[in-house]
Amino acid sequence: LKTYGNDKPDIRFGMKFAELNKITQHKDFNVFNTAELVVGIAVPGGNSYTRKDIDKLIDWVKRPQIGALGMVYCRCNDDGTYKSSVDKFYDQEDLNQWADATNAEKGDLICILSGETNKVRAQLSALRMELAERLGLRDPKVFAPLWVIDFPLLEYDEETQRYHAMHHPFTSPKPGQLDLLDSNPGEVKANAYDLVLNGNEIGGGSIRIHDKKTQAIMLKHLGFSDEEARSQFGFLMDAFEYGAPPHGGIAFGLDRLVAILGGQESIRDFIAFPKNNAGRDVMIDAPAPLDNAQLDELNLSLKKK
Repeated sequence: LKTYGNDKPDIRFGMKFAELNKITQHKDFNVFNTAELVVGIAVPGGNSYTRKDIDKLIDWVKRPQIGALGMVYCRCNDDGTYKSSVDKFYDQEDLNQWADATNAEKGDLICILSGETNKVRAQLSALRMELAERLGLRDPKVFAPLWVIDFPLLEYDEETQRYHAMHHPFTSPKPGQLDLLDSNPGEVKANAYDLVLNGNEIGGGSIRIHDKKTQAIMLKHLGFSDEEARSQFGFLMDAFEYGAPPHGGIAFGLDRLVAILGGQESIRDFIAFPKNNAGRDVMIDAPAPLDNAQLDELNLSLKKK
């Protein structure tokens, strides 16, 4: 998340995130001073963008779908100087630090967003992907897979004031981190993993909890009382008494994988029972009307509107 802004990054190209709080704050620019996160990327060759091009980029990130309040930019000129949209607050030495932090080179453009951490990461991630598309950096003939690990085991919900499982309630914590559930549950890492290819998740899985004590602790931290845990998961807790072995697995999105290998964005042509935009399966003409015998067998009736 710190490097790419999301948990299924496309690593066929660079433009890695650089967090800039330390070198942008404590000036007179309140937009950065009051931000939880200031983060930027270096756009290769972006200094060739006209002011009109940059204004369009700013409008793009301010769309409701993205939600940014604005964007600060800095041109890295061929003569080694810098020109930013906030020159009033930052001198050439400051801007040089920005370039060093983002690994920007002469001829690049530094784009910076600021605000709440999670929102800004998502916004800059969307901008990164959009710029890569415009620059032709997402070559469909290049395949860049990676494993994503160390997900948080639990996520705190401010609305319900309690923790929820990030994956599911049966995912085991990383070895040696069980004691952290009592002292610092938000820091516990899940023994889970995703397989990502070219910005798409093509597989995901985890190592499961296989002992009664650990499962009981997990359910307690998810807000289940002993009675609720017994009522809803007693069958599982009883099964653990018989020595369930360590176990885990992974589920592959084969249709998504084949679509990527075929150079397509949509999986519609690669799934067993494709649906059109109206939700119909034209291969088997479904859904089809039910006859009365079928409805009677299930004790159902239809009410027409």
